[in-house]
Amino acid sequence: QVQLAESGGGLVQAGGSLRLSCTVSPGSIFTVSAMAWHRQAPGEQRELVASISSGGRTNYADSVKGRFTISRDNALKTVFLQMDSLKPEDTAVYYCAATPDPLTVDQRMSVRRYDYWGHGTQVTVSS
Repeated sequence: QVQLAESGGGLVQAGGSLRLSCTVSPGSIFTVSAMAWHRQAPGEQRELVASISSGGRTNYADSVKGRFTISRDNALKTVFLQMDSLKPEDTAVYYCAATPDPLTVDQRMSVRRYDYWGHGTQVTVSS
């Protein structure tokens, strides 16, 4: 059974930083999977904010470009989301997701392409 466990959420003031982590088991799935971070604010649709291929190629939503950085550590079976210059509109539950399917860049930025999901971690940015 594939499991994803997020951590690192919390409350931060606008302009601050947080680093989210997501560990995947079994590790064999992580190594071959594209990974992505999504977020969902109350009353809003789930939004994909950043993705990273199994080979390390990254893509970002326009809303977070230049502020968020996605990375992965294959030895730790963990994907990270470094969030800097946070804004109140970044407040949401953040989810990581994985898919072992080979995807194009456009597919990797589609919420519906991901097969496995974590339970989410709350990020709240105060003004």
